Amino acid sequence: MADNFLEKHYEEYEARKAAYLRKKRHLPKTKHHLPERPEDDAL
Repeated sequence: MADNFLEKHYEEYEARKAAYLRKKRHLPKTKHHLPERPEDDAL
């Protein structure tokens, strides 16, 4: 196996993780809304 195999893969992992976190910060936060229920005329 090549020297520094684990170190190289760890560096690639860190780069992917940093890119994911950068992208995640710029995404708008979604609000979960429940659909409003119409009033029940039967009552």
